[in-house]
Amino acid sequence: MSDLGDAHLRTWALRFMTLLAADLDDQLAWLGEQAVEAGSAVEEVLLLCRIWEGLVERGLGEPGTLREVRAIGRRLAEAEDAPRTGLWADELAVEPVWGDVRSLAGRLLRAEVGDRRDTP
Repeated sequence: MSDLGDAHLRTWALRFMTLLAADLDDQLAWLGEQAVEAGSAVEEVLLLCRIWEGLVERGLGEPGTLREVRAIGRRLAEAEDAPRTGLWADELAVEPVWGDVRSLAGRLLRAEVGDRRDTP
């Protein structure tokens, strides 16, 4: 892939990971009235994981982040057997998998870009 394409993918992936790492209230505010099916959200996050692995392989992500991205994929795969017929917004607060994903995504971001809360 071209450098420009990879840069765009990396930006997209980091934005998506930021959404996954956000507090529940922020996630729900972002979703607003959007009717995102939980099954679609799982598929998109699994795609994000595959894209991130490819970016790391091409030297555009910290190799240490692979642990978290693979853990996100495993955690979602474990929960994939559960019926996904509802809305993602409804599951965010009640399904433990999303709390785990939130935590793992936060760790990935801290490893990739650092903790920006300490900077002015």
